[in-house]
Amino acid sequence: MLNNEAPAAAPGGEVIVYESSDGEVRVDVRVDRETVWLTQQQMAELFGRDRSVVTRHVRNAFAEGELDPEATSAKFARVQSEGGRKVSREVDHYNLDVIISVGYRVKSLRGTQFRIWATRTLREHLVRGFTVNERRLAERGLREARETLDLLSRTLLNQALVDETGQAVVGLIASYADTWRLLLEYDEDRLATPPGARSSTSALDHDRVVDAIVEFKRKLVARGEASSLFGNPRGDALAAILGNIEQTMFGEPLYRSREEKAAHLLYFVVKDHPFTDGNKRIGSLLFLLYLNQEGVAHRLNPQALTALTLLIAESASSGKDLMVRLIVNLLAEPRR
Repeated sequence: MLNNEAPAAAPGGEVIVYESSDGEVRVDVRVDRETVWLTQQQMAELFGRDRSVVTRHVRNAFAEGELDPEATSAKFARVQSEGGRKVSREVDHYNLDVIISVGYRVKSLRGTQFRIWATRTLREHLVRGFTVNERRLAERGLREARETLDLLSRTLLNQALVDETGQAVVGLIASYADTWRLLLEYDEDRLATPPGARSSTSALDHDRVVDAIVEFKRKLVARGEASSLFGNPRGDALAAILGNIEQTMFGEPLYRSREEKAAHLLYFVVKDHPFTDGNKRIGSLLFLLYLNQEGVAHRLNPQALTALTLLIAESASSGKDLMVRLIVNLLAEPRR
């Protein structure tokens, strides 16, 4: 049975209802400061003892030096009925250490049950709190990172401290800073296709790709921008990449959208080096070839595409998913 007291809402605290396994006891437990709190009256109800018994055991635990009263007790506001009206009073509460001590002294089985429940509840509460705080820190970190990127890009560009390629890298990162925030919202285990992405309709033909590379090489060599090593294949690596982006799992495409396939195509060519030379330029060529075949309009100019391939080339292997999702979001049509 409950008394006429109820915990008042307080910042930083949370109230969780505990009910004994036999259903005879139900108390409002305050969770605060990484522990649980009960009043003496609540402990009396929990353990099925008179309040005077609980008061005596609490005093003995403090007097014997078993517990420090300053560390294990605190005052919290509680709303109680007095003369037919509700009044908020500061009432002494005791943490889990005191509750366990009193439960042991009165030899209460409910004390053991409550300890098990409280331990589990605290663990869940701490994990939930950590997750929330971790997300807040991550979001704050993204805001600070964006501010830093904005300052960095302005300084580098205004002071002419980077060449054209460097300006393209800075511009890509600064212009698409919002995309990095979007990445935070993706669940690694449930990678959703961004708004605007569409299913692919065709696959790149190997012979067509080879012909495009040969023609690309001819033009570059003629301009003195490539050597005879440019575009020479390493075994069947190119065929493996083209097959990889079209692979299926349980009868469904592994990469469902054209944007995902284009992103993986660019990433694999740049990172896996299927050619003896020219992987970044050839990766960009095949990327654009596939986008054109699929009719994908995009916002990447030549400088931005160069910057993107440089980012991929410099990225760690562990950052593959991050880079692929960035490319997908750069390609996906903006939400209407």
